[in-house]
Amino acid sequence: MSIKQQLIDRHGQPAFGTFADGVHDINYLDYDLRSPMDRRLGPLAKRLKFNQFQFIGLLSPQLIVGIAIVDLKIASNAFVYLYDPNSGEFDEYSFIQPLARHTHIDTHPNDGEAVFRKGKQRLSIRATRVPGVRRVQVSLSKGVEIDVTIDESTSYQPLAICTRAGYQGWVFTQKSTALVCNGSVRWRDRSYDMQQIGALASVDWTAGYMRRETFWNWGSLSCRLSDGRRLGFNLAAGVNETGFTENALWLDGKRIKVDMVDFRFDRYQKQHAWELHSNDGQIRLHFEPAGQRQEKMNAIIAASNFTQHFGRYFGEIRLANETIALHGEWGFTEDHYARW
Repeated sequence: MSIKQQLIDRHGQPAFGTFADGVHDINYLDYDLRSPMDRRLGPLAKRLKFNQFQFIGLLSPQLIVGIAIVDLKIASNAFVYLYDPNSGEFDEYSFIQPLARHTHIDTHPNDGEAVFRKGKQRLSIRATRVPGVRRVQVSLSKGVEIDVTIDESTSYQPLAICTRAGYQGWVFTQKSTALVCNGSVRWRDRSYDMQQIGALASVDWTAGYMRRETFWNWGSLSCRLSDGRRLGFNLAAGVNETGFTENALWLDGKRIKVDMVDFRFDRYQKQHAWELHSNDGQIRLHFEPAGQRQEKMNAIIAASNFTQHFGRYFGEIRLANETIALHGEWGFTEDHYARW
């Protein structure tokens, strides 16, 4: 395994492209950040303009969980939501910290920690390369307790890429889906054993100098097929598409690249279905939302119009030697506008 040690080279420039074994350190302070008129910017501007977030999805037919920690420097945000597909029960919790107080995300995607704290609310995501695990811990005053460990040691092939963003920016992202996990979730006085209910995890670790105004559509799946194999995918449009894409699927841990993906949906009809088609013909899917977490914020310094759906995928994934049919497996889609 040959891991790229640092993203930014000695000339202050990022390496663009895909990294088969990932990147150890996103050393953004070494980047030669400049204004559009080529004025060199100092350390304070580098820190304030650098955005980071991490999202964890836990999926099973019995329980769906979304967890995020977001550091925008001017503020930080964390959210947790839980959904029971059988009963339709849904709870969401969202917290904001001005000036990103009590928030920290390390620059090591596979060997670092993301933490958020506000009052009695505690969220942490801790990754260690040896052993290859990512531990997710959440403790909320409302009684939600999450302690889940994601296995990143067995057949672990994340998609790690860096692409240009606007005139002077760049974005690094590392995605993986359909990862084995174990541990427990306590919610509404019920306890869920992640291994017992067959839950699988997805991980999104993203950082960079993003476009001042941006948007993206996103789709993700983690499920077990009828023959026991693990299937997952990460699909996106609108961001990370300058020369490379973050589109891939995983079959029992083996990563398979996917071409550009077209997302078709009605933004103003939240319950209407989505269509996802890839240019190479591998993805031909239909997504039916069951519920969503949405948030709108329009302030002078930042804005966000965010809708993340959880629902079921139907359709076909056409590989070189087989076609896999989906019959209502659970996953996510997202429609997100941001100004920061």
